[in-house]
Amino acid sequence: MSQLLQATQPAKRPSALADRSTPFIFNCWYMAGFAGEIGRTLLARTILGRPLVLYRTEAGKPVALDDRCLHRSFPLSKSLLDGDTIVCGYHGMRYDCRGRCLEVPSQKHTPQGLGVRSYQTVERGPLVWIWMGDEAGDESLIPDIDDWTANAAWIGSRGYIPLKASYIALHENLLDLSHLSYLHRNSFGTPDYAKASFRVETDEDNGRFALLRDVVPTRLPPIWAKPTGLEGVDAARIVRSEFCGPSLHVVQVAFYGLDFPEDQRPDQMVRTAHLVTPETATSTHYFLYHARNFALDVSGVTEFMHQSLFKAFEEDRDGLEAVEAMIGACGGDVSEVSFTADRANLAMRRYLKRRAEAEAAARSVSTI
Repeated sequence: MSQLLQATQPAKRPSALADRSTPFIFNCWYMAGFAGEIGRTLLARTILGRPLVLYRTEAGKPVALDDRCLHRSFPLSKSLLDGDTIVCGYHGMRYDCRGRCLEVPSQKHTPQGLGVRSYQTVERGPLVWIWMGDEAGDESLIPDIDDWTANAAWIGSRGYIPLKASYIALHENLLDLSHLSYLHRNSFGTPDYAKASFRVETDEDNGRFALLRDVVPTRLPPIWAKPTGLEGVDAARIVRSEFCGPSLHVVQVAFYGLDFPEDQRPDQMVRTAHLVTPETATSTHYFLYHARNFALDVSGVTEFMHQSLFKAFEEDRDGLEAVEAMIGACGGDVSEVSFTADRANLAMRRYLKRRAEAEAAARSVSTI
């Protein structure tokens, strides 16, 4: 039997799908951090494989610089913030918030043109975005989720999970939520979820991919049943999970009891922004902002939902890290078998592969 299984494995060939070996996409707005994280204390954070130092000027503007003194590579994040400048903790070179070297204490004159790279940052509501591309970033391309992350009609909570797995695997996880019945069987999964009918939307030209699943009828798990008042009744769980770009995935879920006439169903909905920032090829900054438009004034609901959700998100972390460890144990070179539910995530991975390789090729030409 083992020989038969081995013989029927698909032949290994160059893949059209993005994976942990695919170059990063730099021409994209990524989340650098929550607004409250970035202040007057130097913060080290690696993004797209580049060590950065983050801080705010005295006027409150977020700053991002390469975290490496040009002299002997001492981390600027381990240095001194003096006004709006950083003084290197090794030999005292001073850098302004644009990365320019203003002072070399050991000599009278500082050569012109010395400095470290600075990166464009934009603060929008509770989020700070960063552009890592070579050219200036178009701020109109920043993902627009302000209508519910900064809207009094929604109440939310936020969190961060350091993920020791590829950001591509995280996006793939979010585009095939059939795993809720298994990976999340102890949190917000239900046995009927994986077998519920689903529809797929793919737009490879514009990089938008969605999976829609109607779990009807169902019994909601406590995280949704308690705050919606749908405990112990037949209900609907209407899910849209959408890849919006390399840095953002949005999951929206609506709930209603089946005893409500269609024109009387309450508008009870949750939305989660999965804000995905690659750290390295096999690690990811996983930021989350979760909001709801119901039970806004009910005491304890936000904390209850937050704790329940993060239990589930930590299950995702554990599962994805187990996959990453297994691939590493196999030398990083594995064959994969895909199924019907993978249609959206396969299209997403093809899109990321094409976009990453096109950008890498253009960057290579520009440096010749």
